[in-house]
Amino acid sequence: MDVIDIACGGCGAALTPSDTKCKYCGKTIVISNFNSVMNMSLPELKSAAAAYQNGNCAIAITEKSQVGNTPTEGSINFSAASCYLRLKLYDKAIEKFEAAIEDNFDNSETYFYAAISLLKGKKAFLTPMADIKKAMEYIEAALMIENRGIYNYFMAYLKYDFFTRKFLKISPAYSEELENAKNNGVSQFD
Repeated sequence: MDVIDIACGGCGAALTPSDTKCKYCGKTIVISNFNSVMNMSLPELKSAAAAYQNGNCAIAITEKSQVGNTPTEGSINFSAASCYLRLKLYDKAIEKFEAAIEDNFDNSETYFYAAISLLKGKKAFLTPMADIKKAMEYIEAALMIENRGIYNYFMAYLKYDFFTRKFLKISPAYSEELENAKNNGVSQFD
């Protein structure tokens, strides 16, 4: 079982992913990024997904709302989508990522993970053209919000694995996207 180090944003007390409120100050717990979902054990992840499905949205995996520590609707949808993506429930993930986009269209990571969800765990080569085009639209939207190397790298992957492998023309070519990724700081981790 992985240990996740979470501290309360209000008082700094140590917490676990199963906590929904701080036992000391009573504030709602907000997990700050998608990697937190990746580190959750499968039982914790299933529990969180079930809570979202049942409307108990105690854990939020993105940002705090502007007012206090209450999660925003967009962060709740992003959190649920992140759980569904990790559980490989791609259709549910896509639905929640799209709802998160409607709630907060300025979060580039939401577009990025929505694009990943559209592949449904398959290689781009095996994904329908309509889903590839929609994934590319999401990546373009993410790039308009924030120019990150990983977004260019994913676009290069889509262009290479879907278009180049099928001998279809696309402009700019995947090699240009790889160059953009390098220029925008793609890392080994990405």
